[in-house]
Amino acid sequence: MKKPVLVIKFGSAAITTKEGEVDERIVLEIARQTAQLQPRYNIVLVSSGAVAAGKRFLTKYEGSISERKAAAAIGNPLLLRTYSTYFKPFNIALAQSLCERQHFANRAQFLQLKDTYQELWKNNIIPVANENDVVSNKELKFSDNDELATLIAVGFGAEQLLFSTSVPGVLDAKGNVVPEIQIIDKAALGLARKDKSTVGLGGMTSKLNFARLANQMGIRTVIFSMQTEDGILKAVRGETGTVCLPQPKKVSSRNKWMASGSLIKAMIKVDEGAVKAIQNRKSLLAVGIIDINQPMETGEVFQIADEQGEIFAVAKAKIDVVDLAAIHKKKNTAVAHADDIVLL
Repeated sequence: MKKPVLVIKFGSAAITTKEGEVDERIVLEIARQTAQLQPRYNIVLVSSGAVAAGKRFLTKYEGSISERKAAAAIGNPLLLRTYSTYFKPFNIALAQSLCERQHFANRAQFLQLKDTYQELWKNNIIPVANENDVVSNKELKFSDNDELATLIAVGFGAEQLLFSTSVPGVLDAKGNVVPEIQIIDKAALGLARKDKSTVGLGGMTSKLNFARLANQMGIRTVIFSMQTEDGILKAVRGETGTVCLPQPKKVSSRNKWMASGSLIKAMIKVDEGAVKAIQNRKSLLAVGIIDINQPMETGEVFQIADEQGEIFAVAKAKIDVVDLAAIHKKKNTAVAHADDIVLL
């Protein structure tokens, strides 16, 4: 039987010491626990820490874009070497996978990435993914590795997505871990503290937003800490951290890619009638559009929002959309076919 996919993301704060060095004690635990899970799962490790590992080699590091790129160039091989050292006693080989946003935005490139991972798994090799900071275009990059991990999880139809962070889970107002979140709504997002770690880019808001996307695509997500004994093993069993429950929804692989990996070109706001029609699996007609934030061409992906600006779907444009006046001349024309609309 084909093994389910498990994606585990480690933030910089989760795997580095206060001094910014890679915490080898944590890497050993990652190796030990992952080795126990490998017989049952096809695993992807998404690991931050390259910049943190490399910045100490740069004099007067201040965190500019060019300095971050240079630190990543130094840190990536150091990070993978550390991982490889601790995975070797468990007879597990690792492969480095440096990804760019375009690898997910272009479906043909994404399918090539998928084929490569399948080949690695077939040979019992675990890919370790990270953003290719050295060459990533600042206008076309992941917001952070939370996004990269989510795109991999959604694109590969993962069973579970684990976010390892510096805190034991999502905390309530009293500082206690919230053990389970059924739906990530405004109330759940309101639990997130707005601060970030000193070495990472993401925060709890980032994790909850991407957990929400994963949940909507049917993926169980857990936010946990490696400081917990057997943290990874317990997270997989739902015994630690905050478990964000998947929504029961069947989405095709193509539509999962469209909802997560594709680049969003524009946003269209629609009236109440169009909202109901789309939720009833109907096409988006020009007559229901009340605002367009920028032009787009046939085949480009856009977000659909209600009159209050709440995004509830993404879709692929069936026709060129220039402006509101032009689209209203085509009242009964389908701007997006029902088969090309994914409800969020």
